[in-house]
Amino acid sequence: MSAPILFCIPGEARGKGRPRFARRGNFVKTYTDAKTASFENLVAYAGNLAMQGRPPLAGAVAMQIKLRIIPPASWSKKKREAALAGGLHPTSKPDLDNVAKAILDALNGICFIDDKQVISLSVSKSYAEAADAMVSIEEVA
Repeated sequence: MSAPILFCIPGEARGKGRPRFARRGNFVKTYTDAKTASFENLVAYAGNLAMQGRPPLAGAVAMQIKLRIIPPASWSKKKREAALAGGLHPTSKPDLDNVAKAILDALNGICFIDDKQVISLSVSKSYAEAADAMVSIEEVA
């Protein structure tokens, strides 16, 4: 069994957007919106760096995603400090399931062959001074 793959995705996490459709003559083309595509490209880049040229994992994997979100600027200093200390929990966007989907899709073929290999997934979000997403992927024996 190999060492866990650990990496950080800087910036605000973005949930997987709904597919978009465009008519092209007699055909309808399905595409991903630009903001989702940009976030998925950032995730893929971070995943590639973390893999350091290793091939994607082929077996079952367990994955953990920790989202860190900046408290709203409109909050009072007291409320902001409480949030950063863990006294308040983020219950606003982004939705955890949509962010997890975007990250899983972006890492297909990079950290694992396909996201169907993920047998355990833990996703959480908390407040922090800087926004990012910490990802840990571990092969399961």
